[in-house]
Amino acid sequence: MLEKTIEIKGINPAELFGVNNAKLKHLKTYFPKLKVVARGNIVTIAGDEEVMDEFERKFDLVLRHFHKFNSLTKSNIDNLMMEDGSKMLISDDGSETLVHGTHGSKIKAKTINQRKLVEAVGKNDMVFAVGPAGTGKTYTAVALAVRALKNKEVKRIILTRPAVEAGENLGFLPGDLKEKLDPYMMPLYDALRDMIPPEKLADMIEFGIIEIAPLAFMRGRTLDKAFVILDEAQNTTTMQMKMFLTRMGMTAKFAVTGDMSQVDLPRKQRSGLAYALDVLKEVEGVGIIRMGEVDVIRHGLVKKIIAAFEAAEAKEAEAKEAKEEEYRKKSDGAKD
Repeated sequence: MLEKTIEIKGINPAELFGVNNAKLKHLKTYFPKLKVVARGNIVTIAGDEEVMDEFERKFDLVLRHFHKFNSLTKSNIDNLMMEDGSKMLISDDGSETLVHGTHGSKIKAKTINQRKLVEAVGKNDMVFAVGPAGTGKTYTAVALAVRALKNKEVKRIILTRPAVEAGENLGFLPGDLKEKLDPYMMPLYDALRDMIPPEKLADMIEFGIIEIAPLAFMRGRTLDKAFVILDEAQNTTTMQMKMFLTRMGMTAKFAVTGDMSQVDLPRKQRSGLAYALDVLKEVEGVGIIRMGEVDVIRHGLVKKIIAAFEAAEAKEAEAKEAKEEEYRKKSDGAKD
């Protein structure tokens, strides 16, 4: 077993590795066959030469990230460990800022796939962003829409969602139609409030510069000179998806976001998002970005929850397939 030492220069190891070396321990989970010990500003590694070389390469990215941003989170480590993790170190010259938030914050793409989404919208007029909760699909799309509006690339923003009930009954909600529908649109309102001052946002909505409406309201329209976002697209039927996509005007940008693990349609109803991803995957001018748990930027537990649900769903699917296979064998035996 070979052994090497790495000296950390210009960084406080306690800030780099966190309380009780929590971030170093997280990093070590990516190298289970490697012994990693940190004492002061010296990190000692022991193991196979090939694994040590890979650790040194990734650890260099971690150090460069900390030097550049003066911070390091477990999510940063997850992104840096990816195959193209070096892309997380794109120069921070302000060009990555999508919009300036209402409290002076800079709203940027924070993960590799969020950056891919930004690039895809720049190259394509229609982009699908698919992934689990907390990956910033909708938020990034809304930021791109606000940027396009501010840059006068479009004249309006249209945000829409299918009003599918996720266990609640829409008819029993109080108020008029708008008041019944507003809770479904709340994530879109929340994103907009981060990017546009409340008074200005209210004026934009009143004058139709920003329109937030259920998908049913899109039928029969031509959506032109607009940045249009269809959120929660996994809850569209195939006919609704076709209806929406064919509303596209000559100078429009369409972004479709959804999470295939949260389909609220009746059990035998095929998701329009799944269908569109299948039939449009080879169409030029359509971009498809698939996000994963590594892009989750909510509480650290969210990643673990997603992983646990995915593992359970995979196990259930495997058991169901085995049961169906057993049933087929019995049926074949009965025929014989």
